[in-house]
Amino acid sequence: MLQPTALQDYTLKEKVQLDSYVLKELVQELEKNIVGQRRMIDRLIIALLGGGHILLEGVPGLAKTLAAKALATSISGSFQRIQFTPDLLPSDITGTTIFNLETHEFIPKKGPVFTNFLLADEINRAPEKVQSALLEAMQEKQVTIGDYTYKIEGPFMVLATQNPIEQHGTYTLPEAQLDRFMLKIIVNYPSFEEERLIMQLNQKPALPAIEPVLHLDQIISLRTTVNEIYIDSTIESYILKIIFATRSPEKYQLPQLQKLIRSGASPRGTVNMATAAKAKALLEHRDYVIPEDVKDVCLDVLRHRISVSYLAESENITSDILLKEILEHIDVP
Repeated sequence: MLQPTALQDYTLKEKVQLDSYVLKELVQELEKNIVGQRRMIDRLIIALLGGGHILLEGVPGLAKTLAAKALATSISGSFQRIQFTPDLLPSDITGTTIFNLETHEFIPKKGPVFTNFLLADEINRAPEKVQSALLEAMQEKQVTIGDYTYKIEGPFMVLATQNPIEQHGTYTLPEAQLDRFMLKIIVNYPSFEEERLIMQLNQKPALPAIEPVLHLDQIISLRTTVNEIYIDSTIESYILKIIFATRSPEKYQLPQLQKLIRSGASPRGTVNMATAAKAKALLEHRDYVIPEDVKDVCLDVLRHRISVSYLAESENITSDILLKEILEHIDVP
């Protein structure tokens, strides 16, 4: 397997070709267990390359948890899983201080958040207070316990799953929490033939074992390559126009959206859109971003960053519908 230190003397184009080979191995490993969800696999890898977190939403049984576990297993890093429940406490995630009877001092007991890959399973089964326990860790890569702050060793990635909020016993994630996720993926049902393959795969005594194909150092090297991917100023302007159209649609010949959008995307959405487009370019074996990369990741980056108005909700207009209309009206460079 190619080691990241061997890439330092290569040109960007050569790095992209070599990294593409490594990513192809990763995709093949994930597809051992995941059938018919190639888009979800690509998005997991984009979030990994971009150094972001990912939220997977879909009804139970669509392999959301399996995909998150498979990604963590395919990388030789530490992994923790938290099953979110209504009785979970913030300290169950971050940790707490305990009294040492021998030293008569309070000492930290670190929680499961101190890991490389954290699976927050059914994150919206717990109240907002518990969900918000992840905020500092997701943004600052650190956790405050008592009077002290402790760094989380990188790379650090939260892979959260949630059921649609219409289901019984779920809580809406706070907007500040949602904005920390680089991508929000809607996981759909597989096709007829894909489900046949799933059925056949699960008739076997056990699923194929996922083997680690990447080291943590390689993740850091891959992220360096993503940062070096070229993005032209015209592509940057294209991203900015999409973002600003979510905030002031009337300035972009979309006055009909003004009463449908309560609040637009944040600057964090702008940054994540550019990073996700670069990661998409790397997946496509390119060392530069094209407009199609931006369009491809747009919904996943922004759907959870746009708040629709009560009028839009009453007419069953989702953020996806609004974003598609924005993409249709913004000129492509």
